[in-house]
Amino acid sequence: MYLDFDKMPANSRIWVYQADRRFSPEELDWITARLKAFCEQWNTHGSLMPTSFTIKFGQVIVLAVDESQLGASGCSIDSSVRTLREIQEQLHVNLLDQGKVGFLQSGEQLEVSPFLGLKSKVSEGILKADSIVLNPVVQRKSDLEQNWLIAAKDSWLNKFFMN
Repeated sequence: MYLDFDKMPANSRIWVYQADRRFSPEELDWITARLKAFCEQWNTHGSLMPTSFTIKFGQVIVLAVDESQLGASGCSIDSSVRTLREIQEQLHVNLLDQGKVGFLQSGEQLEVSPFLGLKSKVSEGILKADSIVLNPVVQRKSDLEQNWLIAAKDSWLNKFFMN
């Protein structure tokens, strides 16, 4: 059953998917409708779960499940991945590849870069020690406010700034 993201409990489990580009307004409308329909029927072993989603920076999809009474099963998680794969294929974006890093450029502009391109981003001065990056290990809705956006030097990327 779908709930507004703001009404999901802080301890809701989340999954974060970064697209390699911003979505257009039309794509955002389509994604919103598709994910709302998915959340309305998202279930584990036939029982509906309180679920939601939000889209951050116009290109980051965050799915949420309140597992306080019923945990998400492997099959239910697989169904969410199938839905994201459908979005990925329909819109020709890279959502499911975890081999990328998101960081903020000039305030609120998100850039998503493949891992392999990070060293050059650092050497070019595009990615700096104090750049804000998206922490890929967040697991709870409360993490989005407390430790999702962190300085690159406080993340695993610190190794790029040692010298």
